[in-house]
Amino acid sequence: MPGADRAGDFRARIRRGERRAIARAITLVESARADRQALGREILDGLAAQTGGALRVGLSGPPGVGKSSFIEALGLRLIEAGNRVAVLAVDPSSPVSGGSILGDKTRMERLARSERAFIRPSPSGGVLGGVAHRTREALLLCEAAGFQVVIVETVGIGQSEAAVRSMVDFFAVLLQPGAGDELQGLKKGALELADALVVNKADGEQQALALRARAEFERALALLPGRDAGWRPRVLAASAHTGEGVAEFWQCVQEHHAAAQQSGAFAEQRRRQDREWLWTLLREGLERAFLQADGVAEQIARLEAAVAARQTTPAAAAAELLARVDGPPARR
Repeated sequence: MPGADRAGDFRARIRRGERRAIARAITLVESARADRQALGREILDGLAAQTGGALRVGLSGPPGVGKSSFIEALGLRLIEAGNRVAVLAVDPSSPVSGGSILGDKTRMERLARSERAFIRPSPSGGVLGGVAHRTREALLLCEAAGFQVVIVETVGIGQSEAAVRSMVDFFAVLLQPGAGDELQGLKKGALELADALVVNKADGEQQALALRARAEFERALALLPGRDAGWRPRVLAASAHTGEGVAEFWQCVQEHHAAAQQSGAFAEQRRRQDREWLWTLLREGLERAFLQADGVAEQIARLEAAVAARQTTPAAAAAELLARVDGPPARR
């Protein structure tokens, strides 16, 4: 099938919400092969008008905090309310094999069985920020397929807070019960970026610990200034096991969304995120083009050896490489 016809067929099937077509299109945009990437871009470009309609929610947190269980409880509740829900779950890649466990469909078994849900596990591929390299494109494909809510679950490591915040409308960090050490260990960045903190596993013997943790985090957040849109981050307690607090969390998301739309912060944030992603892709493309230019690989190898032997400095080596792209001096 010619490329244009293939792209058109993909787009028609994605607009109909066919999960198999969505999954295959995401595979194309994630591919390292240039021809598959090109087809993926062509598919996505033709769907641009259908994107942007979903409420994008990011969830981060340390391993073992129960992110997948919480997302499943939330997803099932949203589906019962008539929504279609997509989950983009990122698993850490092995630094040795490059593979990942990709076990989120197993951990969200009940949600995965629903025809109104789409779960896509992707390896992080070593990308900083706890998100896959093409999570943004996958998000847009899900929106084009008509999903009203797209949830991005991250591995919860490295720069995940900033990376996820740059692509979602509402960002929440899940935390374990037991406030003391956790409050000390929680980075200020997470406090500043999160729209809500959720103390998960607030049930059984851990309920008292969870409520105490909630009070501690509320006091910590009170020390931070309010957001531009007037939103003050909230601290919630929830249990994915019992469902307690899940409805309260979604109410918080909706209230934040309404406030952001009323203030204009929602549209401005979407515009800012698009600009940032444009520049990210531009920098990636320039770096790739530079490294693939004739003679660059050999020059880099020579300069790396010279730096290691202390025959030159990293700054001087970088300047020599950058001289390749410097144009002639501007004429006055």
